[in-house]
Amino acid sequence: MHVFVTGATGWIGSAVVDELLDAGHEVTGLARSDTSAAALERKGARVRRGDLDDLDGLRTGAEAAEAVIHLANKHDWADPAESDRAERSAVQTFADTLTGTGRAFVLAAGLSTLGKGRPATESDLSPAVGPDSHRGGAENLALEYAEKGMRVISARFAPSVHGIGDHGFLASLVAAAREHGVSGYIGDGTTAWAAVHRTDAARLVRLGLEGAPTGSLLHVVAEEAVTTKEIAEAVGRALGIPVVSVAPEKAAEHFGFVGRFFATDMSASSARTRELLKWTAYGPTLVEDIEAGAYS
Repeated sequence: MHVFVTGATGWIGSAVVDELLDAGHEVTGLARSDTSAAALERKGARVRRGDLDDLDGLRTGAEAAEAVIHLANKHDWADPAESDRAERSAVQTFADTLTGTGRAFVLAAGLSTLGKGRPATESDLSPAVGPDSHRGGAENLALEYAEKGMRVISARFAPSVHGIGDHGFLASLVAAAREHGVSGYIGDGTTAWAAVHRTDAARLVRLGLEGAPTGSLLHVVAEEAVTTKEIAEAVGRALGIPVVSVAPEKAAEHFGFVGRFFATDMSASSARTRELLKWTAYGPTLVEDIEAGAYS
């Protein structure tokens, strides 16, 4: 299968490209820079130069492929409205292009808006609807096309997709620990995150592309709930620094932008996903990765 991948050289996307190529698929990756283009070419992937604002380029890339995996996001924490706008525009472009083709469209989604005092399940619908909502309401927008001749699959990623080289939420928490000389958790530390190793996440995306039915909500989750205190304690052990509780009103000051996510329960089950795709996680746990020095 020839797959067009956005975010192809990102943290998750680069692992997905490797997984697809190893499984015998052809890949064209979206690349913004010469460095990204060269990295894809070294792997044996094709390159389409452009970015999320190049809607004509996205359309052409989708037209030339047999499937699309959309993993790119601006992640502009200083201007989240711009990230949401770009995400919605990209998803609308892909939907318009793929309608009636029967081709697969896999998009990245998150779990941050699903918390209801319990681990989120695949039956929980995202409350983000409309262009002014989280991620521009892209998941719900895409699902509107599930019965319009496009095989829509939403891959909801755990807040921690961990491993050596991770520069996401957990890396920001470690940076805050280094800066303050203590590893913090918020309040009593019972808030929990789902987690998955990067290689396990990539394999699940590939399996979803190959076999998930239209309208599938896949939870890219290996561990249902790792408490924030457990995360902080593992960081403390890895860096050899004390572990402390940070008052909720001090979270933004101590952790920066990631503080609001660290204070949010983003636990989730992947039971239905595992059953549907016969997927098993083999990578190290989040705590194992931290203690092994992945973030040191």
